[in-house]
Amino acid sequence: MSEKTLSDIQREVDDYISQFKEGYFSPLALMARMSEEVGELAREVNHFYGEKPKKADEADNSVEMELGDILFILSCFANSLNIDLTEAHNKVMHKFATRDANRWTKKITEL
Repeated sequence: MSEKTLSDIQREVDDYISQFKEGYFSPLALMARMSEEVGELAREVNHFYGEKPKKADEADNSVEMELGDILFILSCFANSLNIDLTEAHNKVMHKFATRDANRWTKKITEL
């Protein structure tokens, strides 16, 4: 399988959602869904890296699947508001490269 761009992912999510009459949920509902998925990710991280082991009857989820759920909901959120995630990412990276350019200690690279 070839790599997908953020645009590819947004298009794939839109193709999926567009087949249903209901379409995208409202921004408020999508925010609630995002919060729910982030909570599920936190639970998985706590099980895998933290001190809280899973119960024997708990679902066999994974950090990977929870991140995938978040990416899906993020794509829905962006699509519903006509936001290009690649453009949003580029703007954020520019912000970090300028505003936070000297905030962190850079690694020394040898030639």
